[in-house]
Amino acid sequence: MTTVDRDTTTSTPAKELTAQEQEWVDAFMDETTLFLGPDPEIMRSHSIAERSEYEDECISKGIDRIQVERIRKRISGALDEGYEMCEAQGAAPGAKWGDLTTAIYTAEGDVSYLSCHGVIAFSAILHHPIRYIMKYWKDEPTVGIHAGDGFIHNDARYGNVHNTDQSMIMPIIRDGEIIAWVAATIHEGENGACEPGGMPSGSETPFDDGLRMSPFKIVEKGHLRRDLLTFLQHSVRDPKLQLADLKVKIAAVNRIMDRINTLIDEVGVETFVAAIRITIEDVDAEVHRRIGELPDGTYSFNQFMDSTLKENILIKMACKITVKGDQMTVDLRGSGPEILNRAMNSPLCSVKSMMMQAILAFWWPDLPRCTSAMSCIEIISDEGTWSDASYDAPMGQSLQASFRGFSCMQALYGKMQFSTPRKYSNVVANWYNQINTFLWGGETQHGDQVGNLCADLNGMPGGAKPFRDGEDSVSPLFCAMADTAEQEIMEEEVPFMQLVSKRLIKDNMGFGKFTGGMGYEMIVASEGTPHWGFMTVTSGSKFSSIYGMFGGYGCGAYPLAMVKGVNTYDSFRKDSRTFDLSIEKVMNERPFEGAKYMTSHMGLQFDVAKDGELYMIAQGAGGGYGDPIERDPDSVVHDAELGRISPKVARDIFCVAYDEEHFRLDAAETKRLREARRKERLSLGKPYAEFIEEFVTDEPPEDLLYYGNWGDDTEELTATVFTVNGRKRVTGKVGELPIVMIPDRRELKIEVLEARIAELEEKHGEMVSKKS
Repeated sequence: MTTVDRDTTTSTPAKELTAQEQEWVDAFMDETTLFLGPDPEIMRSHSIAERSEYEDECISKGIDRIQVERIRKRISGALDEGYEMCEAQGAAPGAKWGDLTTAIYTAEGDVSYLSCHGVIAFSAILHHPIRYIMKYWKDEPTVGIHAGDGFIHNDARYGNVHNTDQSMIMPIIRDGEIIAWVAATIHEGENGACEPGGMPSGSETPFDDGLRMSPFKIVEKGHLRRDLLTFLQHSVRDPKLQLADLKVKIAAVNRIMDRINTLIDEVGVETFVAAIRITIEDVDAEVHRRIGELPDGTYSFNQFMDSTLKENILIKMACKITVKGDQMTVDLRGSGPEILNRAMNSPLCSVKSMMMQAILAFWWPDLPRCTSAMSCIEIISDEGTWSDASYDAPMGQSLQASFRGFSCMQALYGKMQFSTPRKYSNVVANWYNQINTFLWGGETQHGDQVGNLCADLNGMPGGAKPFRDGEDSVSPLFCAMADTAEQEIMEEEVPFMQLVSKRLIKDNMGFGKFTGGMGYEMIVASEGTPHWGFMTVTSGSKFSSIYGMFGGYGCGAYPLAMVKGVNTYDSFRKDSRTFDLSIEKVMNERPFEGAKYMTSHMGLQFDVAKDGELYMIAQGAGGGYGDPIERDPDSVVHDAELGRISPKVARDIFCVAYDEEHFRLDAAETKRLREARRKERLSLGKPYAEFIEEFVTDEPPEDLLYYGNWGDDTEELTATVFTVNGRKRVTGKVGELPIVMIPDRRELKIEVLEARIAELEEKHGEMVSKKS
């Protein structure tokens, strides 16, 4: 440190502070802290904490492995009991369909065990808020941590999948010392965001994302803080839901803690502490060993999102995994820059959480569900990208990047483990990775203000395996045991019907030797409410969301379709034969006279619905595995007979001929078709260098709004930016790029219309001049 003499501009060494002066400075700084944000040191780390002196002391006294296994079983039972309480008693759709978890943590916050059911992704993130609590509130005189205290949080920037999830975190304290933590987390849905349902695609600032609760104490020594509860209830559209599920989480955590305290009384504090610590260390050592079994090398996987949920763009998520010995590095550099006024950005911890989901659900599902499953894996990322967004970026749709984090890990593990003699799970083509459902909100038939979403997003189709087809609309990638709920139950609470629910769509699969699971369509319409609306929060209308594997196809691209300006319920009442609905039929035949038929990409901001107006979407498909012309011809004919595929797909994609009336295979014609297809492929083939020369361009097409690196060998990003003089393309590293913001599409439309008006006025003036 130097001081500058203003007269001579010569630099002289600064005077060293005395111990007393330094103490005064430190006290001043401590007393004048203006703002506590997320701690980068906490938030950038996903590694398990170092073993504490007390943990080391407990473990050094000896480990009885049989006793440790008994403790794990007892903990697992307690967590499952708490999970079932949340599921049975929860008010939010997310609680009812199983989008929740319960877990136990070490004193430092590492997840030691997670409930057998529920969302595994939470095991990768909830150490962040606990470490924050321990660092900032434990010795803070106005807060502190006491027996019976409970901390709530939801802000993804402090550690969460996204802001719709709310956690209740409570300490286990023995002899005045924190020895563990217990938490329950539920996807609550409504959180006061700019659009109902908690996942706003319309947010353009972080303040549009709704409640952003940094970890704070809402239960004090066993008593719920009514002042803070009132604040939370006034911050959301559904105050009854906020109270009900807060109580549910508190009750579930208390039940788990009762079971754990009974266990501690039986085995002793030291044995219990040693058991939960040794669990995460065992998993950490096993992950190192399993990585060592994988072939050394670098594996790449690129994905693209085709919209901001407001306009079409193409933004890249890049991923390279390098394996060397027992070390693994995941490199996300090259992903597109954050867009500072669009909702699809994600904090890195959220992306990591879905990577953990892939690891514990699809890589090594036999491992205990704990933080250390990813602790030794290094993750490299540039802050300021859409998969590692900064504090000031909106994150209402963080799942857009997070789910792609899952897909890259799932796809690349299939490549990595393909040649290994020992496999811990099946190779699986990509699971469908979109939040394809309706969010809704408004006033119900009971006069309540609500906002939430349909559980149908949980019907994600599964990817194909090397030996069997993927499951149709089986479960979400984030929760194997989740449910899609029953519309009849929903109709008691909300004023709309699913006129078509969970009907599989013909040809909607990832084609392959083994086909990806099929997705279903949904058609909804509201009635009998003074104010109601729907949203969709999906991408993949222009560019496939997921890909196939080893020759298999990815899913198709799907639009949102709407029928506006007509009450279809009136039509059904007049003629029940008009109640014959499918997206294909409605949009092609247009059966409702005077209606406006509309299609768009799948990012629909909250749209106020009139009685009987139709909103229609389709779930995507799981990825296919292998070459479609290697599929068993009899399986193709069987699919055709069941109506799963059309004759065109059977012939053009699978190269199978059959009698369409009696569904009998024409083996000879099928053989001829497949041989012809192989010859056609050979005729189209060309040397790799020649293909690259023709296919690879120096930059993206000029008219494409593109974001991310162009070519995997560069760290420079390409981005389309907007200026007063129009849009232009820039390149540079993340820190060198200008702030990326996209103009309001309505303003752009107004500019086009104003230009058109000016053009017509000029023509009109010329015509008047000629006449005069």
